[in-house]
Amino acid sequence: MPIGRLFIANRGEIAYRIGRAARAMGIETVQAFSKADADSLPVRHADHARLIGPPQAAKSYLAIPALIEAAKDAGADAVHPGYGFLAENAAFAEAVEEAGMIFVGPSPATIRLMGDKASARAAAKAAGVPTVPGSPGRLEDLEAARAAAETIGYPVMIKAAAGGGGRGIRIVKDETELATQFPLAHAEAKAAFGDGGLYLEAFITNARHVEVQILGDGERAIHLFERECSLQRRRQKVWEEAPASCLDAPTRAALCASAVALAERVAYRGAGTLEYLYDATRQAFYFIEMNTRIQVEHPVSEMITGVDLVQAMIEIAGGGRLELQQSDVKLKGHAIEVRLNAEDPARGFLPSPGTITRLIVPEGQGIRFDSHLFEGYTIPPFYDSLLGKLIVHGDDRAAALRRLEAALAGLVIEGVPTTRGLHAALLAAPDVRGGRFDTGYLERWLAAEPSRLAAATEEAIQ
Repeated sequence: MPIGRLFIANRGEIAYRIGRAARAMGIETVQAFSKADADSLPVRHADHARLIGPPQAAKSYLAIPALIEAAKDAGADAVHPGYGFLAENAAFAEAVEEAGMIFVGPSPATIRLMGDKASARAAAKAAGVPTVPGSPGRLEDLEAARAAAETIGYPVMIKAAAGGGGRGIRIVKDETELATQFPLAHAEAKAAFGDGGLYLEAFITNARHVEVQILGDGERAIHLFERECSLQRRRQKVWEEAPASCLDAPTRAALCASAVALAERVAYRGAGTLEYLYDATRQAFYFIEMNTRIQVEHPVSEMITGVDLVQAMIEIAGGGRLELQQSDVKLKGHAIEVRLNAEDPARGFLPSPGTITRLIVPEGQGIRFDSHLFEGYTIPPFYDSLLGKLIVHGDDRAAALRRLEAALAGLVIEGVPTTRGLHAALLAAPDVRGGRFDTGYLERWLAAEPSRLAAATEEAIQ
């Protein structure tokens, strides 16, 4: 059924982004908010708002009963989970549907299947998609892990079956480290995800992180090309590009086709992302996991294709079919997104909540700033430190880099330290400008250039 009133079960920049997309479609919005977010931009701009609990996420944005009650009380037809929080929680999707509302995303069964990294690997293999050599499924104990590691070959990664966002990963180089780290990884996974399940994957050195954006209606799927997300710190992405400059045309075609094949095999509905590691030496790609939600970095895919992913997933959730054919999706130019966080790079990226005293957002052709900031906004200390995303588009990568440089120079966020200086410093790095980096590059660069980074950070917050 068409959606008339949408409940947004999230906060921050993605809540504001969803609200803008829905209102442009003529859909009323209901914004969930904790007490810490009562004066936030998403609440200010929503048609309606509902308090769901105290500032702590466990008692508000992660509280399924409170969210369902608020959505029903507001008369919502559907619930959009955004990213993070409960976005990939099958129990939440089930609760929404059991309450008679539409979950804007894949079915609970698909979330459950692809949310478990071990079962997702099995689904990928069944679809003929290459996977990183690893254990055939969950590992119940250390002995099973030892046997799997011997078959795979060291070094290996211990990964949480229910993990995500780069969390719950440990790299071990031999059997001694495996014996030490396996029980610690189990305890960490249990505490972080409520599921201590683990599996092993081969560790590919100098790998690049490439992901494919897909859209599906439960029967048919298409891709919106790929993004590269190799610039990471502690496996958290900080800079994303589309398309990936490391791929040639045949590899890009094979990669994207594999993503569509897997999405169709699992009857995927909505927007989703399939993540891969790319081994440039062998020119081979390997599926690692699927994110069954909208991604933080979705704007770069929108910029190179002209497709509004949030509107598309709302239309599909409301019973629409996927009208786009693959031939309709054209790759236009190059886009780059950098994440701006309330963190101080000069002090070990210490989170820095506080009040925004001055904000100047760059404008112009090919520049986009997705954020929930305004002057006078006080950043609460309870949530992720993401302030917004600066996205630029150019005819090619060189043009996008020039536009990013100008946009960063024009962006002013005062009152708290931010990672603007980090991106300004990265832009000056020859390897970054030349596209010569892998998933370990940023941490090596940070270790080698502490003085330059500190100087850039000081300049950024003056």
